[in-house]
Amino acid sequence: MSAHCCAGQLACCCGIAACSLCCKCCPKIKQSTSTRFMYALYFMLVTIICCVMMSTTVANEMKTHIPFYKQMCKSIQAGEMCEKLVGYSAVYKVCFGMACFFFLFFLFTIKINSSKSCRAYIHNGFWLIKLILLAAMCSGAFFIPDQDTFLNAWRYVGATGGFLFIAIQLILLVEFTHKWNKNWTAGAKHKQMWNGLLALVTLMLYSIAVAALVLMALFYTHSEGCMYNKVLIGVHGGLCLFVSLVAISPCVQNRQPHSGLLQSGVISCYVMYLTFSALSSKPPETILDENNRNITICVPEFSQDLHRDENLVTGLGTTILFGCILYSCLTSTTRASSEALRGIYGTPESEVARCCFCCMPEGDADAEEHVEKRGGQSVIYDEKKGTVYSYAYFHFVFFLASLYVMMTVTHWFHYESAQIEKFFTGTWSIFWIKMASCWVCVGLYLWTLIAPLCCPTREFSV
Repeated sequence: MSAHCCAGQLACCCGIAACSLCCKCCPKIKQSTSTRFMYALYFMLVTIICCVMMSTTVANEMKTHIPFYKQMCKSIQAGEMCEKLVGYSAVYKVCFGMACFFFLFFLFTIKINSSKSCRAYIHNGFWLIKLILLAAMCSGAFFIPDQDTFLNAWRYVGATGGFLFIAIQLILLVEFTHKWNKNWTAGAKHKQMWNGLLALVTLMLYSIAVAALVLMALFYTHSEGCMYNKVLIGVHGGLCLFVSLVAISPCVQNRQPHSGLLQSGVISCYVMYLTFSALSSKPPETILDENNRNITICVPEFSQDLHRDENLVTGLGTTILFGCILYSCLTSTTRASSEALRGIYGTPESEVARCCFCCMPEGDADAEEHVEKRGGQSVIYDEKKGTVYSYAYFHFVFFLASLYVMMTVTHWFHYESAQIEKFFTGTWSIFWIKMASCWVCVGLYLWTLIAPLCCPTREFSV
């Protein structure tokens, strides 16, 4: 490791320099990207610790293989067998510390518009000090007095924040569908190729939605039961058809010419995904067969065999789930997303059609203004003329994500029996949360269609 690289990493940990890798062959990284990556790394580190705390397998392995385990637990005052460091109460305390960390930075970074202010320097640097602060806040939560009152109150705060995190993601999904259609429709005015792409993607989306509906009807229903499943599959299929018809109705088209089947196709696919996820999370039903033996229904037969390997399912499923949470956090913290939540959208005249419409077009970002080379990966200081994302909104989303992780890992309202090994065992609370998310998503999209009709004197832009 070169002296320049060591000095750069020291400046990153204890100063205002942006973090980068020591390998010269790595591509250039923007300062704004580097900062968000570091906060995401802290978030994932705490999330992994929470998963370990909820794992009985890890706890048993530690008891077996760590010498003097009992004496060590007593020395740190964590109980006779470290019971204070495992289970849902420990996850609540750790996530309390992480949530406080991000909420503190949310308050600290409100109304920062320049990356040259003192507060911006603290947001973009001093990573070792911030890691120590995060560790201190997570550890300090274990010394809060009157633990029972704290856990009961914090549970409701966590549920509220978790629901708000879901709502933000649903709002941004609806915004994403309108942005996609508007971008490609703008391109269709100049090249017919975009009309063909619109038709092709729309057809694919509806094909996926219909196929999902048929497969769920085949595998998640039974002739002698599964009434919940039958009703919900039918209702959600009807909702998808209804919003599709509303989107192309003449009254909506007159007020919103950019409305179309592409948005409805995306929403239909997401509704089918949530329906599948909810049905998979529902406790299975049992009936007596002709030999008076209990048989499980309302779930595919192959899934019963798969779930026997709990470690495989839990490891793979948890990785995918928290990857999605991290992706949601990072994609919902861009300036465009934060403006969309406040009802501010780009004008159609400024749209430049492109396949990867979510990315900034070449030349839009003020990226190559200053490149710093410190012996390792080159850092592009892309915020010389102003911040490229809202710092406060970024921290607020991660604050809500901390609460969502806390509730998800502890099975929401089935926290007392929660274990990470039983992460995908069906519970009614998770089932209804996913069902409610599905209905809220449809309601939000439907509102964007009919709002101009209900309030004709107001200006709506999507």
